[in-house]
Amino acid sequence: MTFQGFSENNSAHVQIPDQFFRQLLPEVDDLDELKFTLYIFWRLNKMEGPIHYTSIHELVEDTLFAKSFGADPDSWPEFLEDCLQKAVRRGTLLQAGISDENAADKIICLNSPKGRALVDAIQRGEWRMTDHSYASVEDTGTAPNIFQLYEAHIGPLTPMIADALRDAEKTYPVGWVEDAFRIAVERNKRSWHYIEAILRNWQEGGRDDRKNQQDRRDTEEARRRYGEWEK
Repeated sequence: MTFQGFSENNSAHVQIPDQFFRQLLPEVDDLDELKFTLYIFWRLNKMEGPIHYTSIHELVEDTLFAKSFGADPDSWPEFLEDCLQKAVRRGTLLQAGISDENAADKIICLNSPKGRALVDAIQRGEWRMTDHSYASVEDTGTAPNIFQLYEAHIGPLTPMIADALRDAEKTYPVGWVEDAFRIAVERNKRSWHYIEAILRNWQEGGRDDRKNQQDRRDTEEARRRYGEWEK
């Protein structure tokens, strides 16, 4: 079968770092590793939200991906693991094992600053796999912790940020933290500095939860403080 060419209205593109072509591609001598790596780039590019990762379980369930290799279904998981380890040894991808009361899995992400921060957070026990979206307290019946809020709205944890979040979790009421994140998202100010400024303002000036005008004043104060830090 001969490919008929790309359509003119195909606006979906995959971003691949220039370093891949200049530094990695000349070194990759295994076709399966190359196909696996390119597929991971494609899969991660299709994801939304600040944290882009996939898992071995998701890849095992991807029948179209398996078909592209012509792999035997019985040996497909082992084949994937072999391709992954080749890319990990080369330094293209990162992996981190996760588990819960139901099953164990393995996270796969790019060897990038965000990917390294994600793996570090997993290894420190400060991250668990989610559906990449933040569910409100009303939706789940359980209040998300401060680490989940940060990852859902800002990005992967770093050791420095994790320490700051631990301090904030001990200092401020849970409801304040959730509301501060909500306000930052509504104002499109997705920064821990901005959220922390709101919390500090509430702590220093008091907060009357019955008055919406107070929240507006607090966000204006946070915006002023955030602007000072950004200079």
